[in-house]
Amino acid sequence: MGHCARVNGHCGRCDGELPFEFSMAFQPIVDVEQARIVAYEALVRGLEGQSAGQILGQVDDTLLYLFDQACRVKAIELASRLDMQAKLSINFLPNAVYEPNACIQATLEACQRVGWPTPQINFELTESEYVTDRGHLRNIIDTYHALGFTTALDDFGAGYANLDLLTDLTPDTLKIDRQLVMNIDRDLRRQAMVRATANMARELGIQLVAEGVETAEESLWLCRQGIGQQQGFYFARPGFEMLPIIPEERFIAIHAGL
Repeated sequence: MGHCARVNGHCGRCDGELPFEFSMAFQPIVDVEQARIVAYEALVRGLEGQSAGQILGQVDDTLLYLFDQACRVKAIELASRLDMQAKLSINFLPNAVYEPNACIQATLEACQRVGWPTPQINFELTESEYVTDRGHLRNIIDTYHALGFTTALDDFGAGYANLDLLTDLTPDTLKIDRQLVMNIDRDLRRQAMVRATANMARELGIQLVAEGVETAEESLWLCRQGIGQQQGFYFARPGFEMLPIIPEERFIAIHAGL
């Protein structure tokens, strides 16, 4: 199986060794109007750049807690090594967090070890199953906020990441799912849904990020609705163990239409 990754846990559930190694790719999140990168999302990859699916397929219930901790530490250490000058966004599954204060210790130690400030980490809540314990989720987010981290609700508008979560949760950011963004410049139904989301977010004081932006036309329409923070292949594909550079003409094309 090769070498093992090791993480020092603090509640017993995170102790041990992973039977595989992995690495990370980074995809920029941009502020289009300011023509700058505001964050990078860390995405799991194999040691030779294999897809996230090939790695996640090796994670069963017995490895879930350990893998979650290892991902956080790997992302922080690699971002520091690459001299990232933006916020680092890390995905997590809520069912991989047993007790927020205990499960965050490895993250805090990694930050201290490499000198990474906690306000420069954003945790993206990725939920693949319907959430039954809202109190647990709220406790995670409140704990992270108290420690100086920010939080985001990923894939908003698709699957289980839906409107009703906001009755209990107070994330800093909503990431609009790519299914709502695709062809939005010429799809009236998607436009209506995203406009409603933008109005709601403004009233709740929540930042929006549009995911899956693949064309200048999509980006321009979103900017005109006040959704200037965006992520997608139009700007850059994930860079394996590197920070992608965004061509200046990508921003110029959008600014010309504003």
